Amino acid sequence: MILFRAFAAGACALTLLPLPFAKAETQVPLASHRAVYDLTLAKGSGAKAPAQARGRIAFDFSGSACDGYVQNFRQITELQPAEGAAKLSDMRSATFEAPDGADYRFKIETKVDNSSTEAIDGKAQKTKNSGISIDIAKPKRAHLQIDGPTLFPTEHLRRVIAAARAGETLIEARVYDGTGEGDKAFDTLTLIGKPIGAPAQEKAAQADALKGMARWPVAVSYFEPGKRDGQPIYVLSFDLYENGVSRALKLDYGDFVLKGEMSELTISPTPPCKK
Repeated sequence: MILFRAFAAGACALTLLPLPFAKAETQVPLASHRAVYDLTLAKGSGAKAPAQARGRIAFDFSGSACDGYVQNFRQITELQPAEGAAKLSDMRSATFEAPDGADYRFKIETKVDNSSTEAIDGKAQKTKNSGISIDIAKPKRAHLQIDGPTLFPTEHLRRVIAAARAGETLIEARVYDGTGEGDKAFDTLTLIGKPIGAPAQEKAAQADALKGMARWPVAVSYFEPGKRDGQPIYVLSFDLYENGVSRALKLDYGDFVLKGEMSELTISPTPPCKK
C-alpha cells in the first residue's frame, strides 16, 4: 500500500542488501488491521489542480510472517475541477505476498465515472538474480521480466520499519506492486524522520494497541524506472507505527495534495508465528 518530503537531514543511504533487522524476540509483528481515511484537498496549484476534492481510503491488512500477508485496498476520490463536471474514480486492489517476499499475487480494478472497469490480474516471483518474473492473466496474457533487485510492497514496508528502528534515514529501492499495466517496477526514495513523541490527535489513532508505540514520519517518492533524478510521479507521506499502521496520510500528485485523516481503526489479533 502500501505507497512519500524531506524529513531527514544528513541521510545515510541503504542498498538492497539485507538490512540489519532487529532480533526476532524484539521485533514487533505487523498488525492485522482495518483503517479508514477521509480524504480532503490540502493544497492545489496549477491549471490541473481541482477546486475541491473529497474521498475515502479503506485499507485491510492481515497475515503473519508464517502465512504471508493479504492486503485489500479501496480508494474512492471525487475531484471537482474549476469548470465542468466532477470526476469520480474508484480503485480496488487485492494482493497476497509470501512471508519471505518471494511471491506476489495481485488483482487491481479501476473505474472512472462509473465507466467500464479496467482490470489487471497477475502474479510475480523473485528470480535467482533478485529480479522478478511476471505473468499477467488480464487484460491480456503476457510474460515479463524485470532484472535487478526488486521488492514487493510488504517486504519494502518491513525494510522501512527495520531502517527506522536502526536510526537510518534513507532507503533507495525498486518496488513492484502491479499497478499501472503491471509491466514495470518503480524506483522509490524513502525518507525517515526522527521518532515522534507527541500523541496522535485523531480519536481512531488513540487505540490501546498504539499507545506507547514508536512511530516515525515517512515520505516515499515514486519515480519512473531510471528517472530518479527527475520529478517523482507522486509522493506519499505518513506517520508509520512500528507495527505497520499508518496515520496522517498526504498524497502529493504535484498539482495538488490530498490529506487523509484516519477516521476508523480496528486492530485484530495476529497469531504468533511458530515456525
